[in-house]
Amino acid sequence: MAHLTAFEFIRTIQDDCDQSDIVISYDIQILDDTVVRIRVVLTFDAFIDVFYNSDSGKCSYALVEKGIRIFGADNAFIGWHIHPFDNPNRHVSSSKVSFEAFLNNVEEHGWV
Repeated sequence: MAHLTAFEFIRTIQDDCDQSDIVISYDIQILDDTVVRIRVVLTFDAFIDVFYNSDSGKCSYALVEKGIRIFGADNAFIGWHIHPFDNPNRHVSSSKVSFEAFLNNVEEHGWV
């Protein structure tokens, strides 16, 4: 399965952020041709850290509040899984998680 290029991935994150009422801003760091980190600043005292490697297809999203991950999703090590709100240290298997779905989940859980 072909992975998105780093630029294509960045563009999808930008589009999703631009459509959201809880996103204040985002900061994109291009680490090299294939690896990006994005910090998405939210309207409440939290942010989402996003990581993507286009070579490996590895991707992660972490909702961070007061320096602690309170919700997350990634496909590292064991395939796609979620770190749920009620216990972010757990790994719950899931299908692929898009940034749009992750952001919607944050909004639905009242983090606005």
